Order: sequence, then structure tokens, then C-alpha cells
Amino acid sequence: MVKQRIKVGVMIICGIILSSNVFAQDAKAIVKRSYDLMRGTSSYNESTMSIIRPQYTRTLRFKSWSKGNDYSLVYVLSPAKDKGQVSLKRKNEMWNWMPSIRRMIKIPPSMLNQSWMGSDLTNDDIIKESSIVDDYSHKVLSEETIGEELCWKIELIPHEDAAVIWGKIISWISKKNGYTLKNEYYDEDEELVNVEKLSRIRTIGKRTIPTYYEIIPVDKPGQKTTMSMDVIRFGEKIEDGFFSIQNAKRIR
Repeated sequence: MVKQRIKVGVMIICGIILSSNVFAQDAKAIVKRSYDLMRGTSSYNESTMSIIRPQYTRTLRFKSWSKGNDYSLVYVLSPAKDKGQVSLKRKNEMWNWMPSIRRMIKIPPSMLNQSWMGSDLTNDDIIKESSIVDDYSHKVLSEETIGEELCWKIELIPHEDAAVIWGKIISWISKKNGYTLKNEYYDEDEELVNVEKLSRIRTIGKRTIPTYYEIIPVDKPGQKTTMSMDVIRFGEKIEDGFFSIQNAKRIR
């Protein structure tokens, strides 16, 4: 009888360990699916960003190209005084081309958390230096409803050696459709900094994704940044050489 109880106890413990490992793997798979859905192997988009402040609203338009997690290029179309500025990522290197002074400025890791173009997005948000798949561990916390969609609520904790700017991220990912509908970003002290909401679901080719973002700082009343993805194309054929420093200086 005692041996049977011990055997049952061991089986229960093993089951708990195995199920927790599977759950962790599932959490990472859910996050990866969402990431791949929004980014694809390569993509091109044209976007409108509104930087909303209590005293003013500033609007920018830009176009961007991406290839996997290694390459990204963002070109500012307007306003006129900012036109031609480029943010470039090549693997582990990040650069800004400033046409007004004709200088290519390398971005050190310490500037990843700096505001991009005065918005509530960071340099890291724009050029996607860190990877929510590879640089974080993932854990399903619960299921919650956002709007009318049942979502996985997933906690992302950065690995100790990861070069990331957030101390924690909480994501709500649609169970049915796989896209992300909400993110909460926390600092190293686990204080909530920004809330990101995603909406305006559209079908682009074979993908159904949100195309409108709101980034809301929690401690700055009347301030937020919105971004609308106006043109989106996935599966673009882009050579690695497109993401060169030389091309960043001459692209239009």
C-alpha cells in the first residue's frame, strides 16, 4: 500500500513537471505564431503615426521594409523637415541617417529605450532589435476576453543576458486568430509604463491582423501615440544588400 502511494505520488509529480514544461513550450509557440503573423519572413508597409500631446498633435508618415529579425529599414516621408531620415538595423548594428547634416549615426544599445521621432515608441520598437521570441521566457497566466475575443494572457520575462529595455511584458493574444490585441510594458521595477492596444482587424492576403496601434503612457495624462498601417505587403523579395548603409543614404 505504501509503495503504491509513493508510486502514485511520483507519477503525479512527474505529470506536473511534464505539463508545466509543455505549457511553457506552448506559451512560446503562441508568442512566435503572433510574431510571425505580424512580421512574416519579409514585409513592406506604409504607416501614419500621430504623436498626441496635451498642447499639440504631430503627424508623421513613413515606409518600412523588414526581413526576418535581422534586417529592418524605416524611411520618413513627412513632415518635410524630417523627410529622408532613415532608421536601419543590420543584425546587431543600428544606424540613423540624418540627411540634414548628411551623417550616419550608429545607435548604441544604451539608446534603444530612447524615443523614436518624439513619439511614445522607442528605437527598439521601431527597428525590432530585441526579439519577443528569443530574448524572453514565456508563461501562460490565464485566459481573458479583450472585446469579444478570448485571449491567452501571457507573461514575458527577459533572459538575464538579453539586451532588452523592458523588465516584463504582458500580452493578450487571440486564441482563435493568433494576433496580439494588447500589451503591457513594465520597467525593471515591474512598474507599468505603457499600455498598447491593437485594433482595426483586416485581412491582408492570407493573414488577418490588427492594423491600428495605440501606445498610451500610464503616467502622462493626455499623451499617446497612434499608428495606422495603411499599406501592407508580405512576402516581398528583398535582398540582404538592400539593408546596407549605402542604400540607407540614397533610398527615396
